[in-house]
Amino acid sequence: MQEIKTLPTLKPRAQDSHKGTFGRVLVAGGSWGMSGAPAMTALSALRSGAGLVKVACPDSVLPTIASISPCYTTLSLADDDGAMAGEAVGPLLAETEQNDVIAFGPGVTTARGVRDCLTALLREKDLKIVLDADGLNCLAKIHSRHEKVSASAVLTPHPGEMKRLWKALVREDQPADRIEQAAKLASSTGTVVTLKGAGTVVSDGERYYVNETGNPGMSTGGTGDVLTGIIAALIGQGLDNFDASVLGVHLHGLAGDIAAERTGQISLIATDVIDALPQAFRKIQS
Repeated sequence: MQEIKTLPTLKPRAQDSHKGTFGRVLVAGGSWGMSGAPAMTALSALRSGAGLVKVACPDSVLPTIASISPCYTTLSLADDDGAMAGEAVGPLLAETEQNDVIAFGPGVTTARGVRDCLTALLREKDLKIVLDADGLNCLAKIHSRHEKVSASAVLTPHPGEMKRLWKALVREDQPADRIEQAAKLASSTGTVVTLKGAGTVVSDGERYYVNETGNPGMSTGGTGDVLTGIIAALIGQGLDNFDASVLGVHLHGLAGDIAAERTGQISLIATDVIDALPQAFRKIQS
């Protein structure tokens, strides 16, 4: 398996560009008590260069999510006791036709309706999707052993989510080596796997990258939602899933390092990472 050490790059922006040039990102998530997660994913996608971002969420939490920022738009989905209902499948599928990539999972829960929506999305061969949080836990519940995902997907598990995915989808002894874990899950599912943690590993089953940016201060709620938005935005700007994940984890960690210099590691929160993204992008561009 080939180790990748060179960072991918984004193309320079043409003078005649417009907001549709840099990708349309759809964030599907949110539930009662979890309005902040999809909002942070949307904001990080915007800070990572996405031209247009829309949050699709259950109707009951839409006002809260919409009030967090005026920079993204929202789409009301059918609501089942504060979570995404199965009736949301049609509107979600219709909306994916208007967007370049979907980030699914932040704050979404594992309710039956959510699983029904994800099942339908994963069957779409031309769909690009980044799965995080309960999107991954839903995947562990609905997918079969060694079944390839039809959609073009990036999985972003932390170690706990990796254990659940491994048990459901691989069903072999889980190796201690994180590179081997990521590569095996990627090849088994036909996805790109971004295994989060100290030294985040990205693999497509044939290549791998081990990230060297980031710090312990990023071990706080919401930073994974930020990473999901970054990767989705980079896919929307034309990078393939592997390159978007490699550049995304580097930028995410770099922004975390910049934020930690300002706040200290103890006080660092996820929105500090979003605020540091502009400086992180400037650093890699220079």
